[in-house]
Amino acid sequence: MIPVEGVENQTIAVLGLGRSGRATVAALTAGGANVIAWDDGNDTREAAAAEGVRIVDLTRAESWHEVTALIASPGIAHLYPKPHPVIAQAYALGVPVDNDIGLFFRSYANEDWSYFDRAPRIIAVTGSNGKSTTTALIHHVLTECGRPAQMGGNIGTGVLSLEPAVDGEVVVLELSSYQTDLARALTPDVAVFTNLSPDHLDRHGGPGGYFAAKRRLFAEGGPDRAVIGVDEDQGLYLANQLGMGPSDDRVIRISAGQKLDRAAWSVFARKGFLSEYRKGRQAASIDLRQISGLPGAHNHQNACAAYAACRAVGLAPRQIEAAFHSFAGLPHRSQLVAEIGGVKYVNDSKATNVDAAAKALQAFSHIRWIGGGLGKEGGISDLQPYLGNVTKAYLIGHSARDFALELGQTPYEISDTMEQAVRQAAADAEPGDTVLLAPAAASFDQYPNFEKRGEDFTRLVRALQDS
Repeated sequence: MIPVEGVENQTIAVLGLGRSGRATVAALTAGGANVIAWDDGNDTREAAAAEGVRIVDLTRAESWHEVTALIASPGIAHLYPKPHPVIAQAYALGVPVDNDIGLFFRSYANEDWSYFDRAPRIIAVTGSNGKSTTTALIHHVLTECGRPAQMGGNIGTGVLSLEPAVDGEVVVLELSSYQTDLARALTPDVAVFTNLSPDHLDRHGGPGGYFAAKRRLFAEGGPDRAVIGVDEDQGLYLANQLGMGPSDDRVIRISAGQKLDRAAWSVFARKGFLSEYRKGRQAASIDLRQISGLPGAHNHQNACAAYAACRAVGLAPRQIEAAFHSFAGLPHRSQLVAEIGGVKYVNDSKATNVDAAAKALQAFSHIRWIGGGLGKEGGISDLQPYLGNVTKAYLIGHSARDFALELGQTPYEISDTMEQAVRQAAADAEPGDTVLLAPAAASFDQYPNFEKRGEDFTRLVRALQDS
């Protein structure tokens, strides 16, 4: 646990008592704060109270006496589409609102660091797609290379549940736009921006607000090094804003398709090869084609981002390359579940938006595509250029029929459920085909989250193996 600094004897309110909220209560208490808490769910409040959390109804004005700060969980709206009533009350009273990420950045360093030979570092990863894989890959490389490392944030352990730093440690954080948008302190040593595509637009008041939330990671704290994906206009803009000219190597530009040989420092992937360039000269190259845990161009972008971040903290190219080969990938992200009768079954349930699904569709050929769920604004018309690899689509969930209207000439079936889709795709598939779950939609119509959706797909595929 990371005890929160600077809160001794203060009354701090916590809103939201899920995983991060309960960890925040514990870390504030360890820092000497008097903690009161609230959650809209009665069952959640009762469970927290049973653990000793002091529950106070923050919707009532009299509850705010002596409260010096409100710490909100990331899933709670603080601005768009409108602030949660408790957060609106804090704004009206002038009570500062923060989240666990802000508390972590202001509390991670402590007096023990003066005795370390090598100061700990923080690598923070944000973007629309690839954050989790990039974060996990960086952590894997560091660990394989013998560097002490922890991973947390939006993946793995909540930030305040991480262990205090040890000499030379690197903490790798995945940070969502919900987390970066509200945090009052953001000071990573290395900040990574993977890419940007429309997502969570209701929570950020549109695409500009969404990008602004991501940009805060770079603008607020001024990282020593910034790793920026420049395959979209927003990344190009961000790299331009942070760099002081062509010779400034504090910005490492990355790409999954462009040759970047004019910047002071760049890493890019083309035709399955990763290249690092320094001051116009190639410094290293890695053949990514045989790395089974990183299939497809979208994972090659993740590899570029992870490689650049690891180089920024001093690892050598050959160390990184060796560690890449032992990376198994993450569940629900281009995860090879099985190969049955020459047919591959791939679980990319995390492809919850059109951009992520497009990347998955480009990574494989002869695809039996399982798509659908709770569709997002804009539909799937932007997938049209990538449907050439799709032999047939099997559509599930709430938006199955809406998706069907946007498939053009691509053959499809309305399967409705995952079980029907897997059964139909398996019956139709021929050796060399890939049955790919890449929904291009949220899961909430049939599953509580994308993980449960991917687990159901995996269960059904395993049953095929056993039959």
